[in-house]
Amino acid sequence: MPFVLLYLVVEIVALVALASWIGVGWTVLVLLAGSVLGLWLARREGLRAVRAMTEAARDRRVAHVELTDGLLVAMGGLLLLVPGLVTDVAGLLLLLPPTRSLVRRRMVREAERRAPVLRTARIRGDGSIVDGEVVDGDGAPAPATARRPVLPGVIEGRIVEGPVVEGPVVEGPVIDGTVVDGEIVDGPDTGGRPR
Repeated sequence: MPFVLLYLVVEIVALVALASWIGVGWTVLVLLAGSVLGLWLARREGLRAVRAMTEAARDRRVAHVELTDGLLVAMGGLLLLVPGLVTDVAGLLLLLPPTRSLVRRRMVREAERRAPVLRTARIRGDGSIVDGEVVDGDGAPAPATARRPVLPGVIEGRIVEGPVVEGPVVEGPVIDGTVVDGEIVDGPDTGGRPR
């Protein structure tokens, strides 16, 4: 109940201050223009948030930014529906992308401070997916599982347990093939013959 009384006092003081500064007619015009602008922004930003969430789902990525934006757009639209000058200004600020970004970062930081597991989930959700299988030292792969389609940002391969081979790191294309024990030779291809 005290919040409702505080809200009413703040709204009345803001309306009286604006009306005494620019006049009653202009105050009504400002309220109407804010409502029209707010409804247009709410529709535009709401559709943009839905498209971003759809794109994130299609790309199979965690949509934490898109969901938070959608929540803030909904809050801004709700504030525009509540009558009053202060709530209209707060709703318009939530509908503008730069101020929404500031509020989103603050909300995420506060949520991660209260629940540190959210930070871990966000960090893991933004990383690459590594799809592979563990192979014993004798080269026998683990039981086969159903293969998933390869997506962008997904690394596939086999993890082979055994001794680490020392040698220079060579940059270039990755070639899928069999690792053969033998000596490393420098120079042109010798046709499989050691020098």
